[in-house]
Amino acid sequence: MSDEEFYVHPTALVASKDIGRATRIWAFCNVGQTARIGAECNICDHCYIEDNVVIGNRVTIKNAVALFDGVVVEDDVFIGPNAVFTNDVRPRSRVRKESFDRTLIKRGATIGANAVIVAGNTIGRYAFIGAGAVITKDVPDFTMWYGNPARFSSYICRCTRTLDAADSSSPITCDCGLRFKFQDGQLSEQ
Repeated sequence: MSDEEFYVHPTALVASKDIGRATRIWAFCNVGQTARIGAECNICDHCYIEDNVVIGNRVTIKNAVALFDGVVVEDDVFIGPNAVFTNDVRPRSRVRKESFDRTLIKRGATIGANAVIVAGNTIGRYAFIGAGAVITKDVPDFTMWYGNPARFSSYICRCTRTLDAADSSSPITCDCGLRFKFQDGQLSEQ
């Protein structure tokens, strides 16, 4: 680690000083001046993080991911290689907007390789977005989505096991021991 207690590869362009302890930023990354990156993150090769991006703690961002203004990533998120995040649902060349659509990736979510997250959507806690999926609407907590456009596939535990939610009136216990129940039509951890 350096004096700042985080690592920046010599080929990375990192303007931000708001980077948490034990974070690693690898080759050919570009991080904007006002971007905020938490502790113990791993930002892999060829990533771009624009100025108005917030990244929580213990986040893994694999190669060739671009996070543009308006993207917020909470703690413990995994973003697979080449995942795409847009920040404007109606972009035009050479037109710079005052603000951008906010995209929120909640705690523990997984975004698969080559997935596309359209601006203005929220990915719920511990949700799982399959490789190549195109997200065009909000994704609830503890759900798995695949396809283009992405469709609900199943409920999922933190441990990534599929949950049997056939009876939404009874509590659900995963093989790992975590328990879930439905409240107001949404699955939540007990």
